[in-house]
Amino acid sequence: MPHYSGNMIAEFHQLSDKITQLAELAKSLRRENADLRANLASTAAENADLSRRIEEAYQRVSALLEKIPASDEANEEPA
Repeated sequence: MPHYSGNMIAEFHQLSDKITQLAELAKSLRRENADLRANLASTAAENADLSRRIEEAYQRVSALLEKIPASDEANEEPA
């Protein structure tokens, strides 16, 4: 069995700790990414629903405006 110096063993422990930290960070980032994707999907669905509602409201207002008779003032020519 080769003889390892105390310094080399300490470096291996530091490297091992850094790898563990990196793995934990990667796991945390995966969870955060999944949460952000779910939030994005929810927001996109809400946005589509709001766009649909705005279009429906626009259509209703347009239909009401078409039913309003033109006023006599609008049909008179300026004097």
